Amino acid sequence: MDKITIVIADDHTLVREGTRQRLEREDDLEVVGEAADGEEAVRLVNELKPNVAILDVAMPNLNGIEAAKQIKKTQPGTAVLALSAYDDDEYIYALLEAGADGYLLKNVRGQQLVDAIRDVWAGEMVLDPHVARKVVQWFSGNIGFHHIHHLSPRIPNYFLEKCYRENAPLQTKQFSGQAGSSVWLDWYDLPEVHDAEARLSRLTAWVLAAEHAARPFSLALPGVALPAGQGRDHRRTALTALALHVESRG
Repeated sequence: MDKITIVIADDHTLVREGTRQRLEREDDLEVVGEAADGEEAVRLVNELKPNVAILDVAMPNLNGIEAAKQIKKTQPGTAVLALSAYDDDEYIYALLEAGADGYLLKNVRGQQLVDAIRDVWAGEMVLDPHVARKVVQWFSGNIGFHHIHHLSPRIPNYFLEKCYRENAPLQTKQFSGQAGSSVWLDWYDLPEVHDAEARLSRLTAWVLAAEHAARPFSLALPGVALPAGQGRDHRRTALTALALHVESRG
């Protein structure tokens, strides 16, 4: 079995050592390099071409945002996972715009980090639930609720279910396949996830992953359907709809 190779970039030696020790307990993970600043992180990624680069945000010489931009430009096959103590809006959105495949906070449990590494390498986008909620709240406030008219009219659930069956939706965690083909994202397509905030986190990640993969997507929520589309406005409308739906559930 091929191991997932990893470069860890953090300016705190203790964090790097602790992260390495936790990851190397897994048979399928291998830490191939460590960097103490952003410039070294970019150099190591270009030299070692790891599957995943774990980046701190606040690093000397070159911060994690700029490092992520350079890595995605020179090594687009390397998944970038931000691991930060900061949940400031400016850091979150800058990292996502730079092409990061995930954003976790440093209070994450070891197993959650392990799972996130596997997920981003498999092509999923991973967001800490707190970060996911910030994303949708920001888009909601940034657009204004009046923009919800971009959504199709509210329609009965039985019609959504009919559309779901007839569209034969893809496995929504997989964004490979025919370029340009539409992905169907459904609130009900998460039978194992019962918590509304967890569903919000998963669907937000899928919306962003579909955009990163340049795949058009439809979104189905109870009573609301967003037709297939892509681009920044479509993404913002989808995230606004998600925010409104979760808020309406209390």
